[in-house]
Amino acid sequence: MSNQVEIHATAVVDPAAQLGQRVRIGPYAVLGPDVVLHDDVDVGAHAVIDGHTVVGEFTRISSFSSIGSPPQDVHYTGSPTKVEIGRHCAIREYVSIHRGTESGGGLTRVGDHCMIMAYAHVAHDCRVSDHVIMANGATLAGHVEIQEYAVIGGLTAVHQFARVGRNAFVGGASAISMDVVPFASAAGNRAKVIGVNVVGLRRHSFSEELIKNIRHAHRLIFRSNLRLEQAIEEIERQCPHNTETQCILEFLQTSQRGICR
Repeated sequence: MSNQVEIHATAVVDPAAQLGQRVRIGPYAVLGPDVVLHDDVDVGAHAVIDGHTVVGEFTRISSFSSIGSPPQDVHYTGSPTKVEIGRHCAIREYVSIHRGTESGGGLTRVGDHCMIMAYAHVAHDCRVSDHVIMANGATLAGHVEIQEYAVIGGLTAVHQFARVGRNAFVGGASAISMDVVPFASAAGNRAKVIGVNVVGLRRHSFSEELIKNIRHAHRLIFRSNLRLEQAIEEIERQCPHNTETQCILEFLQTSQRGICR
């Protein structure tokens, strides 16, 4: 253990835990034997990190968070499943992130540069991609996929196996029971797509031409009265064959739960 590691006298750190350079462990925090913290990780007071959990560089885990606890799955029997959290994440107060289940692939993952705000929950086997923001009290059920740059509003619940596409925005206090397509803005209980996430796209330097193309694809999906199969055909025929169009098409073609409309 490096002499640059700071562990408060009241913290409980298993001797088998692996700590990188400049790690800081706050008062009354608890780390289990299979925990790996990479360089410059900061663990706040009373946080608990357990199980086979790996945390990337420069990530901050705030007070009273619970990371790597067993999944809330009645079929879980204690398998050594995992949690992985990427680099430069902010895991705020009272967040819970549960490890995966054997039947779900054995891994719950949060990507790089994510902000998981206070009281949010990431259940077993979820895949949260890079640059995702989950506001206060947002809740992901098991096996949920959140793609890069998506924003989940406060107190929103996402049904198990549902997906939220890249650069999508979900309004607060929503209930997501089906997939939210990339670049969409959705809200409500049950959620409906209310337009394109234009503000978010501009913030991430999407050109006006790209936004125009995305709007056209969304009109074909949501406002043309076409069946989804027909909308996919029209997108392939009418829209430019760029990365964004392909992202939308792939998302639609791989949807298992259907899409919010």
